[in-house]
Amino acid sequence: MTDQIHIAYLTGEYPRATDTFIQREVAALRDQGFTVSTCSIRRTGAEHLVGAEQCAEQARTFHVLEAALSPLTALRAHWRALCNPRRYLRALKLALTTSPGGIKPTIYQLFYFAEAVVLADHLRTHDVQHLHNHIAKASCTVAMLCEELSGIPYSFTLHGPDIFFEPIRWRLDAKIARARFVVCISDFCRSQGMSFAHRRDWSRMHIVHCGVTPERYDSAPNRTGNHLLFVGRLAAVKGVPVLLEALVEARRENPELHLSLIGDGPERAELEAEAQALGLGHAVQFLGYRSQSAVAEMLSEVDALVLPSFAEGVPVVLMEAMAAGLPVVTTRIAGIPELVDDGVSGHVVSPGDVDALRRALRDVLADADGAAQMGAAGRAKVKAEFDIAQEAARLGGLFRAYHGGKSPNVVRAPLPDKAGDRP
Repeated sequence: MTDQIHIAYLTGEYPRATDTFIQREVAALRDQGFTVSTCSIRRTGAEHLVGAEQCAEQARTFHVLEAALSPLTALRAHWRALCNPRRYLRALKLALTTSPGGIKPTIYQLFYFAEAVVLADHLRTHDVQHLHNHIAKASCTVAMLCEELSGIPYSFTLHGPDIFFEPIRWRLDAKIARARFVVCISDFCRSQGMSFAHRRDWSRMHIVHCGVTPERYDSAPNRTGNHLLFVGRLAAVKGVPVLLEALVEARRENPELHLSLIGDGPERAELEAEAQALGLGHAVQFLGYRSQSAVAEMLSEVDALVLPSFAEGVPVVLMEAMAAGLPVVTTRIAGIPELVDDGVSGHVVSPGDVDALRRALRDVLADADGAAQMGAAGRAKVKAEFDIAQEAARLGGLFRAYHGGKSPNVVRAPLPDKAGDRP
C-alpha cells in the first residue's frame, strides 16, 4: 500500500456541461482512493449546471479568480509568498519571460502570476501534493507559475486542437519541460506535443485516453430509423453549416429524416437562422445544453450520431455514442481515426465535403443490420480502450509512479497490476 496522495485539479472553468469527461475522471480517481480537490480559474455560468453532479462539483470547487480579486485574500497570499522571496521573484521572472511579447499579453501574464500566488497559497494551506491541469492554455500557465512559487509539482493533460494553432504563444515547450509529466489523449496529440518539445522531454509524455462509463449507456434502444443527433458547441468549426447542407440533400431521398442538436455556442442564433433559410425549420431541433443523463437518454432514441468537425482532439461524445451502440458519422481529422474505424464502427469522411457526408448519412440509415453491427463494434472498442475506470487507473498509476520518484519509460500508460499498490 502507498500513502494517500492529495491531488488538486485545475482548469479554466469547472464544471462545464461540455467537459463532463473531466468530472468522470475526477470521480474515478476518488474511487481509487485519491483525495482530489477541484480548482477553477473562473466560476462557470448557470447554463453549465445542467444536473445535480455539476451543482455538487461547483459547490466544492475553489475559484481562483474570485479569491485573487478579494483584496484581503490576495494580500495575505502575496505576504506568505514573499516569505520565500527567491521563489516569488523566480516565478515573476518566469511569467515575464514566457510572455509572447507585447503590452497586452504581458499584462495578462501578470494576471496569471497573481492568480498563481493565490492558488499556491490555497494548495499549501490544504496540503496538496500534486497539481494536475486540463487544457494547456491560460490555466496551465497558472499551474506552471504555481509550481515555481510553491514547489508543488504539476502535470497536465494535453488535448488540442486549439493549443496546436498557437503553441509558441502559449509556450507549450516550457510547460512540457517544467511539468513532472504530460498526459496526451491520443497518439496524434502526443506527436504534436513532441514536435514542440525538446527530445529529452519525450519520455515523460504518456498516452491516457479520455473515457466514458459504458454501463451508463446500456438502456434498451427506442429508435425510429430517421433521427440524427449532433452534440457539441454550436460553432462553424464543428462543421454544423456543412451538416445542415448535407441534411437538405439527404432529405430529398428521405423526407422523414430529422436532426437534433444538443449544445450551445456563439453561433447558435446564426445557425438557427440558417436552418430556417434552408427550409429545415421543422426538421431541426436546437435543444441547448442537456445533462449527462439527458444525453444518455437521447442516445438511446436516435439512429446515428454525426460530428462533422474541422478540429477536434478525440471527441468524448463519439465515445458516448459508440458506448450506446450507435454508428457514428464523423471526419478524418486529428485523433478521430484512433477511435472510429471507418466502415467498422461508423463512417469517417473528409472534413467539409457535403456530398461525402450526405452519402455517409444515407448509407448508415439505409442498412439497419449494418448499423447494428457498426454499433456493436463501436461499443466493443470503447469498452476495450476508452473505459474511464481503466483510463483513470492508468492515470492513477502515473500519479503514484512519479510521486514515488519513478519515471515510467512507456508511451501508453500501463494498467496497474490488480494486486498492485493503491493510494
